[in-house]
Amino acid sequence: MAWLVRDGDVLASADIARRVRERTQGLLGRDTVTGVLVLRPCRQVHTFGMRFPIDVAFCDRDGTVLRTVTVAPWRVTRVVWRAGFVVEAAAGSFDRWHLQAGDTVEVKE
Repeated sequence: MAWLVRDGDVLASADIARRVRERTQGLLGRDTVTGVLVLRPCRQVHTFGMRFPIDVAFCDRDGTVLRTVTVAPWRVTRVVWRAGFVVEAAAGSFDRWHLQAGDTVEVKE
């Protein structure tokens, strides 16, 4: 089990998708997400076939959040070239956690 951490505070449990197949599958086929899904490496996401909107945080290799966006089903985000990984969560999660651009997150395994 892994955890998404900011400034020593655990924000959520984390699943990590490292393999191409895992990253391609992502959250497809799920009705909801508990915790977060980390896609590493990743610079762009889509929600084709998704059943619910998601919050997406594009992070650089050091974990600094470069950009956050809420993505509705059947959409594609812009490419964030400096992103090293992406954090996906249920829409509204980032507001509850006060996660925003400039924050630094860490995935602890």
